[in-house]
Amino acid sequence: MLENSRAFSGFSVDDIPEARRFYGETLGLRVSEEHGMLTLHLAGDRDTLVYPKPDHTPATFTILNFPVDDIEAAVAELAARGIRFETYEGVDEKGIFRARGPAIAWFKDPAGNILSVLQKE
Repeated sequence: MLENSRAFSGFSVDDIPEARRFYGETLGLRVSEEHGMLTLHLAGDRDTLVYPKPDHTPATFTILNFPVDDIEAAVAELAARGIRFETYEGVDEKGIFRARGPAIAWFKDPAGNILSVLQKE
């Protein structure tokens, strides 16, 4: 029944203007706003809806992953833009976890949702 539906993902934030600045300016994503909601226009025609929720609780899992060709360069560029990486067990001094799977670095948006950059394999 839904195999041909163009499904999309979404997540909540507590402040749409702040989310627009973060995703549009800090991360450099193409964004649009309509009806008080934000759309992230991700590569590969993968739009994601960001909607306001006054009682927003940040996700405790990674909600958005950005595969990159060079994680070292991506982490350095994001750090230069003011991004602070999470310091979980096994994360190196740059903020990159390399113990298993692809190298990955986690960070949070202003609403506290967890995002990542990870090395393309």
